[in-house]
Amino acid sequence: MEQYIMKGGNPLVGEVTIGGAKNAALGILAAAIMTDDDVLIDNLPDVRDINVLLEAIEEIGAKVERIDRHTVRINGGTIREVSVDDEYIRKIRASYYFIGAMLGKYKSAQVPLPGGCNIGSRPIDQHLKGFRALGAELKIERGAVIAHAIDLVGSHIYLDVVSVGATINVMMAATLAEGQTILENVAKEPHVVDVANFLNSMGASIKGAGTDTIRILGVDKLHGTEYSIIPDQIEAGTFMCAAAITRGDVMVKNVIPKHLEAITAKLLEMGCEVVEFDDAVRVVGKTNQKHTDIKTLPYPGFPTDMQPQMAVTLALANGTSVVTESIFENRFRYVDELSRMGASVKVEGNVAVIDGVGGFSGAFVNAPDLRAGAALVIAGLAADGYTVVDEIGYIQRGYECFEEKLQGLGAMIEKIDSDKEAKKFKLKVG
Repeated sequence: MEQYIMKGGNPLVGEVTIGGAKNAALGILAAAIMTDDDVLIDNLPDVRDINVLLEAIEEIGAKVERIDRHTVRINGGTIREVSVDDEYIRKIRASYYFIGAMLGKYKSAQVPLPGGCNIGSRPIDQHLKGFRALGAELKIERGAVIAHAIDLVGSHIYLDVVSVGATINVMMAATLAEGQTILENVAKEPHVVDVANFLNSMGASIKGAGTDTIRILGVDKLHGTEYSIIPDQIEAGTFMCAAAITRGDVMVKNVIPKHLEAITAKLLEMGCEVVEFDDAVRVVGKTNQKHTDIKTLPYPGFPTDMQPQMAVTLALANGTSVVTESIFENRFRYVDELSRMGASVKVEGNVAVIDGVGGFSGAFVNAPDLRAGAALVIAGLAADGYTVVDEIGYIQRGYECFEEKLQGLGAMIEKIDSDKEAKKFKLKVG
């Protein structure tokens, strides 16, 4: 069992380079099997979710060649079956992207229902609605979605709720459908745009990604391509909050500043200094940071995946902040852990009221999910004394070399393998 152990109190100072976007990479890797030609993808994050997906791609017969840590070549021409039955794939949310990819290419798919973090209800009804509108027949048996179509035909589809997963999934299937598909009320997140750009580089005809309406003109086949994944806005935002909460000075490099505008706006409201460059942002934390209110919304609103990191930062700001979570109902599971460190947070339904405190104290805490785990780490870096964060497998699903990047900024943090090893550090944690 791996854990993070850290001694807080050091302002983070220096430069950190952000990797490729995990959420974009998951959709892009699934879409890569939609051609029989070679596809070369770089700026790939080396995180657990990505590696699990690559294993699943290999399992169904595609050729996967890991050129280096961040580059992969995939050839889907050798795929033997349309049934994904891998014990690991059930642990990640993005397994459902295989439905859209294989339904589009082979008109058939059998994929386990998705797993991932327990942050609330994430039904796939909008995915199924979209596939049915394209002409597919679907059923759920023994924990798997079974999809089949004689032909896929373009359709006018209005998503009942804005869903990143459904937008990407239906967009993939519609790419190889006959005629035009119009998708309305779609997600506008940067990784939706990145998947659309990737498909277009393979010969798809997709217009409007990043707006409310996406128009897709089906093509007969897709071809090979070389593509570089966009930087990860959530990893970038996490390091921005880490700079703010530790009152540090960090240059966050290899980012697209426009993707970070909602995060930047809130840090500015708190009194932090944020300077934007062409492909970097510098965040300077201030001693007397102020409270602010946050409501999570689909892009370009404040991202739900940044809510825990911003909330722990607000827990050390002056005054009372209100955080409203409008996307996932279980996103406040970290609050009890943060309270062990001395935070003052009250949760009622989907609203957290945060009274800023003067400081945190080190404690033993558990990471309940990916983003909450990262938030507890940056809280520990701002705490007095030692903090142990357990269940860090969640964090490793989405952050590459997290502790090493933090160490590069001056953080005193180590990854250890067990409780016994922790005793070597002679820690006194609550």
